[in-house]
Amino acid sequence: MEMPLDINQTTLAVIIFAVLAGVLAGWIIASGRGRRAEAEAAAQAAAQAAELQGRLSQLSETLNSTQSQIAERLQGQERTIGQMVEQRLTSFGERVGQRLNEQGLRQNETLSKLGERLAVIDNAQQNIKKLSEEVVSLQDILSNKQARGAFGEVQLHDLVTSILPPSVYSFQTTLSNGSRVDCLLKLPNPPGSIGIDAKFPLESYEALRQAKDDLERQAAARAFRTAMRKHVGDIAGKYIIPGETAESALLFLPSEAVYAELHAAFRDVVEESYKQRVWIVSPTTMMATLNTVRAVLKDVRMREQAHVLQHEIGLLMQDVGRMSERVDKLDRHFGQATDDIRKIKISADKIVSRGDKIGELDLEEDGQTPSITPPARNLGDS
Repeated sequence: MEMPLDINQTTLAVIIFAVLAGVLAGWIIASGRGRRAEAEAAAQAAAQAAELQGRLSQLSETLNSTQSQIAERLQGQERTIGQMVEQRLTSFGERVGQRLNEQGLRQNETLSKLGERLAVIDNAQQNIKKLSEEVVSLQDILSNKQARGAFGEVQLHDLVTSILPPSVYSFQTTLSNGSRVDCLLKLPNPPGSIGIDAKFPLESYEALRQAKDDLERQAAARAFRTAMRKHVGDIAGKYIIPGETAESALLFLPSEAVYAELHAAFRDVVEESYKQRVWIVSPTTMMATLNTVRAVLKDVRMREQAHVLQHEIGLLMQDVGRMSERVDKLDRHFGQATDDIRKIKISADKIVSRGDKIGELDLEEDGQTPSITPPARNLGDS
């Protein structure tokens, strides 16, 4: 039993030795082959290095040539770019100079216009200053009752004188009751002369405008209503005189704002003025009233001149009749002259005919002339 075991061990050792010998032989063979491969690889590397060196030298030459060409091109492009830059800089400088000149001209024009506008503004400021001074003086005028009354009278004077002829109005006229009216329109009956008085309740109106609460507003409204009623009553009592003036008079308010406030919030005062035959007018309605008066005066003058027109038309018709008679006489004279000319022409034709007959006669040899029997004369055709 032990013997087979030894044989197996020996066989195993032989196998191991054979394997090791094979491996060693393979290694030796592989080492030889590696050396030859290394030699061949070294030869190939040397050949490749030589080829690479040649290529590198060619590449170096090519690079040098390319660099010289690139340098020449760069120099040419640099010169071209320099010329282009110089041209563009020159053109840009010219354009900049031109634009600067244009801007300078525009700035000069702008400055001149600005100077003109500043001068206009300066004049406007002076006008505003003068206007403010005039407004202050106007406020001073309106704060005084007498001056305020004069202001209304001046407005009334300007309106009347600009619309009506001087013969139909008079200012500061004293009536039979001793009252002096601001303006009296001298109109024919009816309606008769109309008195106009200027009133300006500025204090109560300003108090009404500046009222801060209902109590102040009510107090100012009462004061305004009282002042207007007093003015209406004074005008009705002083400037409406039966037999001397018309049955109505005008109260002139020289302010459209006061007139509008009166008709908007104080209709009772307006209706009361209607009852007392006092018509309240503003500058606008006063102008319309005066234009109506001018139309009425024109109509009255036309009616006054109607009889003169009728008389002149009668004389004109007589002249037309006499002219018609004279035309008839002239027509008869023309007819007689035409008839006389016709008869003269007939006589001339007869004379010519007889002269032709005499020229056609021949004398006889014995010296005798033939007898010619004269035609009977027509006394109507001679």
